[in-house]
Amino acid sequence: MSLPSNDMMAAIAATRFGLGARPGEIEAARNDPRGFLTAQIRPEGADQPLGDGETSAQRLAELSDYQMQRREARQAGDPKADPVKDAQKMLRDQAGADFLARARLGATTDAAFRERWTLFWANHFTVSATKLTTATVVGPFEQEAIRPHVFGRFEDLLVASSTHPAMLLYLDQAQSVGPDSRAALYQRRNAKKAGGLNENLAREIMELHTVGVDAGYSQADVTEFARAMTGFSVGRPRDPSSHRFLFRDNAHQPGARTVMGKGYPQEGQAQALAVMRDLAASRRTARHVSTKLAAHFVSDTPPPALVARLEKTYLDSGGRLDEMARALVAAPEAWDPAPAKFKTPYEFAISTWRAVGAEPSAIGKLGPVLTGLGQKPFSPPSPKGWADDAQTWCAPDALIKRLRFSEGFAAVAADRLDPDALAQSALGARLTPPVAKAVARAETRREAMTLLLMSPEFQRR
Repeated sequence: MSLPSNDMMAAIAATRFGLGARPGEIEAARNDPRGFLTAQIRPEGADQPLGDGETSAQRLAELSDYQMQRREARQAGDPKADPVKDAQKMLRDQAGADFLARARLGATTDAAFRERWTLFWANHFTVSATKLTTATVVGPFEQEAIRPHVFGRFEDLLVASSTHPAMLLYLDQAQSVGPDSRAALYQRRNAKKAGGLNENLAREIMELHTVGVDAGYSQADVTEFARAMTGFSVGRPRDPSSHRFLFRDNAHQPGARTVMGKGYPQEGQAQALAVMRDLAASRRTARHVSTKLAAHFVSDTPPPALVARLEKTYLDSGGRLDEMARALVAAPEAWDPAPAKFKTPYEFAISTWRAVGAEPSAIGKLGPVLTGLGQKPFSPPSPKGWADDAQTWCAPDALIKRLRFSEGFAAVAADRLDPDALAQSALGARLTPPVAKAVARAETRREAMTLLLMSPEFQRR
């Protein structure tokens, strides 16, 4: 497969591998488009949003304080007391601030491939803010478990995400108790409500995070893995330093386990970590992850040759994600000029701000926009994360909402910009003559910007 011109590759580097071109970005990539991208791959991982700097442990301590205030208010007969309402608002505001900081990073970064790569992995290892318990820690989860590891080993990313308090709480792993553990025996002996085995995290690790639903594992494998993971929990004392991953040995199901035909005689925490290590090294995981990466960056129907090349890189490198990123950049299939991917609402909004060299100013404005477009901040509807295919996002009603957003955005930003220069800066060699002509012939600058933002060339990458 022959490569397109450097001008086209520069445009693809910014608009497909990145999050949309900022003014001057395509020009910066033109001399060496592949080098422009590989320079963004670094051992220390992704950039961190400029948030309040609070850790997940601090957030969970604040959540514990809120829960205690709520209990005390209920006992006093005033469950909606002002201190309780204020505490709840503070917790929800934190999640909004985290999301705004992430969006501002996306809108302003000069390493947008690094940020897109990070967002892919954050979606792969989804934690959703659909309940207050996790809403407070979705931002710190990305910052602590995902961003530092996106160019390291997949196994490290898997373990970091699977042992983070946000994931343990989101998928109810923190409450999982082995039926024959000391904790369960104590509960039965003292006629206390016994905690049970929870298989949510084990199932999602296998189905979504590693080998994939078609890997041939059984329900018995999921149950055995769940038993191995019993004891993975979160410290709960009010000391903020205690709200971290905690292995509770007394809740761990004793005995050896067998998962996907392999025995695990290890005891305690080491047992589940050994299962994760083998899942990470599996050829099935290599295929599953490679297919998802190719589908995200290139096409909803990923080219088999690209998937095979990424899979080989994964296996040869021991799951090195930096090598996977380099293999993706080197792949000729990734540089096909035909824009096969349709932007999600978040990608569309961020690329719009990047096009004009601006950033979102307030979560009170950004949040309703994304919610209206179908992608409520930090709230994917299930552990599968946000859908990554055009069919999900390009329904007629959704396009009408994008048009309304584009018209509103143009009403604020268009009058200070040259539409023709904006079109060239945003799309480079991907700007087609019909779109360039439509922008040039528009009656007003606002109309010209709206036409540009709603063009297939801008909506797709």
